[in-house]
Amino acid sequence: MILFQLGRFTDLFGWVRQGFDPGPRYNVAPVTMIPALTSESDAFVALRWGLVPPFARTEGGVAPMLNARGESVHEKPSFRQAFKHTRCLIPADGFYEWQTREHQKYKQPMLIRMKDQSPMMFAGIWSSARVDGVEIKTCAVVTTSANQFMSKIHDRMPVILPDAHWKQWLGDADLERVRGLIRPADESLLASHPVSTRVNKVNVDEPGLMDPVETETTGQLGLFE
Repeated sequence: MILFQLGRFTDLFGWVRQGFDPGPRYNVAPVTMIPALTSESDAFVALRWGLVPPFARTEGGVAPMLNARGESVHEKPSFRQAFKHTRCLIPADGFYEWQTREHQKYKQPMLIRMKDQSPMMFAGIWSSARVDGVEIKTCAVVTTSANQFMSKIHDRMPVILPDAHWKQWLGDADLERVRGLIRPADESLLASHPVSTRVNKVNVDEPGLMDPVETETTGQLGLFE
């Protein structure tokens, strides 16, 4: 799950216009509308998170795919045309991942952000499909293997692109160069802390979800652990 406040992107990067803005989100649920940048516009557009490939004809035919593995995104039938022609950028202020901890009965939700709390931009792909007679535009986050920092939490992570690579991801026709952008982020840039299990409920979407909490294993605040 991801969270974002779009104003920070439009403030920092002059070529990005606001466009679609659902307001601050602190617990973005799958299969909801999220903002994204595509090569077709310099403003955020609305895409539904959970890619449905263009060959799908009914909603029940193919389950929406939230993520696309970077190692195979160029060759999987569900993803390869989108990777070739319709890549996108998905904004985030951070993302949640669930960590298995010894002596803890439940997986601990963790919030991962940039150390300087600057915004992130995930590599994504999007697709347009005519499903049940209605055109839908959907997207997926491209993922990669975890860097050393993230491996303590999970073995995968989203591809986080630095702003110098945004336009290349959107528009470069050389797919080998684009594939070269699919790699783990510099681990020195990231920080994490445990958050409340309330984030497990997709109907809870409030700023307090980002607050650090005490954990059973530490008994103390885990800010930037």
